[in-house]
Amino acid sequence: MQYYILLGIISGVVGGILGLGGGTVVIPALVYLFGFTQHQAQGISLVLVSLPVGLLAAVKYYLEGNLFIKEGLLISVGFLIGAYLGAEIAHKIPATLLKKIFGLFLILVAIKMIFLEK
Repeated sequence: MQYYILLGIISGVVGGILGLGGGTVVIPALVYLFGFTQHQAQGISLVLVSLPVGLLAAVKYYLEGNLFIKEGLLISVGFLIGAYLGAEIAHKIPATLLKKIFGLFLILVAIKMIFLEK
């Protein structure tokens, strides 16, 4: 149980520093360190966005003038719809392929951020 809390702390710190979803840290850790399947890890990761766990970080970003509530709420509405549709699609994809798609997505984002940003 304490390892899950530690994983939450680590992913929260990384998320707070880099502004990325905790799933970027949580999903690989759950798969490779804790032995969950890709589907299970993604399901667990969705709990992170289902609860107000980022509230304190959001307050800090707001106080620093870096949180735009209107835009965030609009994106949240789209995310609500998109997450449901994505979950429908994900459960039709075999776990091994889903893991590869997830990894490829991370690689493409990393390449863009490292080499293609001005």
